[in-house]
Amino acid sequence: MAAVEKTILPTPETLDRRWHIVDATGVHLGRLATAVANLLRGKHKPNFVPFQDTGDFVIVINAEKITVTGKKAEQKLYRRNSGRPGGMKVETYTNLQKRIPERIIEKAIGGMLPHTRLGRQQYTKLKVYKGPNHPHEAQQPSVFTVGEKL
Repeated sequence: MAAVEKTILPTPETLDRRWHIVDATGVHLGRLATAVANLLRGKHKPNFVPFQDTGDFVIVINAEKITVTGKKAEQKLYRRNSGRPGGMKVETYTNLQKRIPERIIEKAIGGMLPHTRLGRQQYTKLKVYKGPNHPHEAQQPSVFTVGEKL
């Protein structure tokens, strides 16, 4: 009779959380969002389980230099609502890019995470900045380029 093998689940002590820095200069929005969402979820790790937060921290810099293909710059719309009657605001990609470029990346990545408590917890590990400067040098982030495998 064979011995029963047990599944080993990651615990907070065994998690190896790392910091990654991603430069968004010239990268397509969707490609960046999928790569970063996978890092936040921890899908690149061998101890990934879908019901636990095993992901890493991700810093995205140069958010204003992200690119989109086709006519998305003029046609893509971002909506928000204050909850009041007539409180719906609609803004194009180009206008939001001028005003708050970080929000474009945050919304794209947030939409790729689970829409549960776990997804909200994973979303807190995302840090997006407009320019090349960020306040996380003490964490010694490793450089991650979109398209590379870990």
